[in-house]
Amino acid sequence: MTVGAILPALNAARFLTEVIGEIRELHPELRVLVVDDGSTDGTADTARAAGAEVIIHEVNKGKGEALKSGYAWAQDQGLEWVFTMDSDGQHLPGEMQGFLDTATRDNFDVVVGTRMANTEDMPWIRKKTNEFTSWVISRLAGQDIPDSQNGYRLYRTSCFEGLVLRTSRYDSESEILVRMSRKGYSIGSTPITTVYGDEESSINPFVDTGRFFRLVFMLMFSRD
Repeated sequence: MTVGAILPALNAARFLTEVIGEIRELHPELRVLVVDDGSTDGTADTARAAGAEVIIHEVNKGKGEALKSGYAWAQDQGLEWVFTMDSDGQHLPGEMQGFLDTATRDNFDVVVGTRMANTEDMPWIRKKTNEFTSWVISRLAGQDIPDSQNGYRLYRTSCFEGLVLRTSRYDSESEILVRMSRKGYSIGSTPITTVYGDEESSINPFVDTGRFFRLVFMLMFSRD
């Protein structure tokens, strides 16, 4: 099994040495790609120094575009599976094996991490938002996805073949689940730890909520 990990990164230099180091320590055979999406803090140099491969977007294009660059890399490199995870330490490399075990045991094509089994430390508004958006995406996908906004995922790389994504920001992570499901791919979940750091979220609640509903309407009238 050949496995990689895609870390979209925007000004994440202060986290990357630790995150990449832990991945490489636990899974030395796993290839790590950092997609530097227009950073100004030396993210790319830090990633290379930590042993990661790097793709650079000279200007910020959005998380969805960073992930698309990673998906293309995984296909070009002939990887069988690829993780996506945050570059700021909120996703624990020690939980990677749980994704692989779940995919192998239940023959899933996609495994999405879920924080919803233990929400005691999750802010109330975030919990309710996750529940609502996950219900909507599950209905559109026709499969139960309890934490559809979670970016910690494992994909069978062959699922990217012929996939067309029309979004480029955070909404891309919802779109890909619906489109993969409509292509007949199976989506499962595995519990992960909820980790909150001191980093400032780049999510704009008004703008990104608008993008989510625009995506929902697009998917309601599109069957591909």
